[in-house]
Amino acid sequence: MSNRRLISFDLQADFGFFKKPDYNDGVLLTYNMLHKPALLGILGAIIGLEGYRQKGEWPVYYRRLKNLPVGIEPLEGRHEKGSFRKSVVKYTNTVGYANRDGNLLVEESMLIRPAYRCYLLLEEENADHRKLYDYIRQGWAEYVPYFGKNEYAAWFGGTLREYRFEDFIPEANFRISSLFIKEGVLSEKQVTASFSLSLMEMINESSFVYFERLPVGFHPQLMQYELADFAYTDWMLQASTQIGNLYKLEEGEKTKIIQLF
Repeated sequence: MSNRRLISFDLQADFGFFKKPDYNDGVLLTYNMLHKPALLGILGAIIGLEGYRQKGEWPVYYRRLKNLPVGIEPLEGRHEKGSFRKSVVKYTNTVGYANRDGNLLVEESMLIRPAYRCYLLLEEENADHRKLYDYIRQGWAEYVPYFGKNEYAAWFGGTLREYRFEDFIPEANFRISSLFIKEGVLSEKQVTASFSLSLMEMINESSFVYFERLPVGFHPQLMQYELADFAYTDWMLQASTQIGNLYKLEEGEKTKIIQLF
């Protein structure tokens, strides 16, 4: 294993619920995209790191994995222009301690068939990273990973890919295949589609841009989510676009650009 290894694996489930801290008319909301804190929890489950045990203390998995660079890409064919299908489910909690005045009614949004390609930049010197590589490669997990709730089990076996990679500094127009943290007004950086007379076809065509404010970690004192503005798009972007931590990946003859954060 070289000093650094960039891999990806696919995580998918029948349902998912990445709880937002806010509500909408009594309905518990879910983030649409898998975010970094949730992904770190799944990685911790895979290699058997403990979760939350005591209020006011970081879980073991977060302390040991929070500096791991990750990238996230919704899987093609499972989303519509960046959005996964959603439904609202209702629960009735009849236990006495849940609500002294009667049954507790809960409404909760739910993702349907969410799936993501997750990129990890692993370090040879880190024992947790080496264990992640071995377990993901073999499809093993110490604890069952899930998408936000125990009943939403996720699976990943047989999907590991490994890439040649290098830092990417744009010298020409480019597309980003993963989610990325946007800086400034993205529409000002879009390359306009045009018709090529030599090719007799449209070039730089695009169809969507998806935005979502997602957690990237936790505030060290408040222990609340720290958020960033993310985008996911098929737009071609101008070479002058300023986006940090981009990497060019090669797998066989294919190349792609992703962001790790």
